[in-house]
Amino acid sequence: MREDYQSLIDEVCALLASPATLEGRDFALIAFGAHGGGDGRSEPSDLALDPVRTRSILQRRSTSAVRAWFERFGITRATGPVRIPPDPAAGVVHGRICLPARHRGVVYGYVWLLDDGTLELTGPRVTAAMATAERIGALLASEAHAGARVSELLRVVLQGAPGGGPHPGAPDRPGPPDRPGHPGRAGFEEALRELGGALGGAAEGPLAVVAVLPWATGRTGPGTAPPPAPSGIPRLLAQCGLEGGEPGTPPGGTAPESGGAGRRDGGAAREGAVPRGALAGLVRLRSAGSTGPAEAVAERLVEAGEERPAAVEVAGSGRAEHRPDPGEGPPERAAGVSAPRTGLREVPAAWREASAAARAALAEPRLGPVADWTSIGPYRLLTALPGAAPDPAIRALLSPAHREMARTAEAFLDCAGQAGRTAAVLGVHRQTLYYRLSRVERLTGLDLDDGEHRLLLHMALKSARL
Repeated sequence: MREDYQSLIDEVCALLASPATLEGRDFALIAFGAHGGGDGRSEPSDLALDPVRTRSILQRRSTSAVRAWFERFGITRATGPVRIPPDPAAGVVHGRICLPARHRGVVYGYVWLLDDGTLELTGPRVTAAMATAERIGALLASEAHAGARVSELLRVVLQGAPGGGPHPGAPDRPGPPDRPGHPGRAGFEEALRELGGALGGAAEGPLAVVAVLPWATGRTGPGTAPPPAPSGIPRLLAQCGLEGGEPGTPPGGTAPESGGAGRRDGGAAREGAVPRGALAGLVRLRSAGSTGPAEAVAERLVEAGEERPAAVEVAGSGRAEHRPDPGEGPPERAAGVSAPRTGLREVPAAWREASAAARAALAEPRLGPVADWTSIGPYRLLTALPGAAPDPAIRALLSPAHREMARTAEAFLDCAGQAGRTAAVLGVHRQTLYYRLSRVERLTGLDLDDGEHRLLLHMALKSARL
């Protein structure tokens, strides 16, 4: 299908004797062409050096700032060509003509022309180019609808087989019980077959699953329907978004405040409740021995999430969610990568691993922004536990008044109880450390010379981060 887009964009170049590019509605590059008009002229060098166009071609996408700048001119709602003036300060050295690629009232992409001021927007050549843009829109719509079906199938598969009996990919773990909204075992099996058919040979693997948390999809206005993540990422076979609380989403919560253990609200996450949802991606690996391609996809998705607007409307909530700058505290978004798998039946187990790794990366910034399931240590066990209130022994320790005591206790236990290492990590004198540890013992009623008490305190503090 990419060859079809290239031939259509070449057709636009020939019609208008002007260089053109085709981008999806997420501003990911699909095709581009430099004209060589009937008189043998090639593209002028000064037009080729436009920074925004150069970035789009070389990096195959535009930044969120560039996207927002162009959308100010109403291109998401336009039904005809739009002339956009140059703005060197924004990197748009040359003006643009935008031909929206629409289908049945929805914009699916944009054909971009560098504007030399000679084209009449109502002229016959531009009218013919708009007809080609409509053909492009129909192709993009067909591709989007097929992708939406694959996303829905992946969403069903991620939830796993309901009812008793073995859970796919985890023979010794029972499957989840029947849940409201789940299509049932028959629906799961049908989704497996249909998804396998849609993916072809790639469905056999090796595969890995990527989870990005949190991922809030904002509501969209009439005529627009942006996908949950950037399109055209190599080796990303399928993706789907899962809203908070939807079956299949991992237990979640918010990351801890910087410099202290525990959740911001001091409580525990309710099992199955992800306030801001998740993004899942199915990635084809080059070999079963390396998750490198999945890690690269995860990095792209985290980066794409960070480029989204600082405030969006949380889907279905009617309220705005603020996304802080990266320097405001712990990471607001992280990704997890599962261990390699073979075949789609193992995808539910891989999803549990990927989402657990993402939660661990949110809880422990040192693990992220992309964490591999094999690297998250004790969080492999802790993320599998159902949500519960903090252990009574550490409730006082998690209060804001004792945040420094919690940090000290966690550092001491992370350092295997070695006072010298702990004091160096915290930047305090040993006597200060001993005083703080004695306060921790009084607050918790635990004896830090007792191995089981240490284990309880350590796991309780780590669990509170989730």
